[in-house]
Amino acid sequence: MTTNEMRKSIYKVFINASIDKVWSEIVNTDSPRQFFFNGQCDTPGLAVGAPMAMRTPDGKYTSVVGEVTEFDPPNRYAHTFKFTHLEDALGKVTYNLEAKHGGTEFTLISENPATAEVSKTEKSMQSGSKFICENLKALVETGKPTFSGRLILGIIKLTQGLSPKSAASENWTFQRITELHRKEA
Repeated sequence: MTTNEMRKSIYKVFINASIDKVWSEIVNTDSPRQFFFNGQCDTPGLAVGAPMAMRTPDGKYTSVVGEVTEFDPPNRYAHTFKFTHLEDALGKVTYNLEAKHGGTEFTLISENPATAEVSKTEKSMQSGSKFICENLKALVETGKPTFSGRLILGIIKLTQGLSPKSAASENWTFQRITELHRKEA
């Protein structure tokens, strides 16, 4: 990151499932991730240094890009992130999993560059992180997102075509993602 100061937000939830089950949902690259706004993780491989992108199920739009910074199965996965429709600097998101008392404590840590005002990215992550935690828990425990999560996923599906041109996947090749990361890191 270009700044040494980062603002950190931490979200935790206990999931009544094994750490392996939660981990497999977190790192799924084969299908859309309902707990992540129905984005599908596209990457040449989940390994440190690999570019990654969260794309719509049809692959036409990309909402988030980044590079894997930590990968320690089944306990920790971290990557930088940038919303493709915003000009904010790279942030970092970390997923920590810890086996506890017959389940898994899931912690999502969002770090954003400290600026005078809270950035649009940071505001989005504050509400998005709650959605991610609640819907990951529901999905792993019941096989489906929360009721409000299903409503939001329906709205996302209906409005996908209204995504800005800057979010078109053709603009977010792995090469461009890697170049962006090197420029901002």
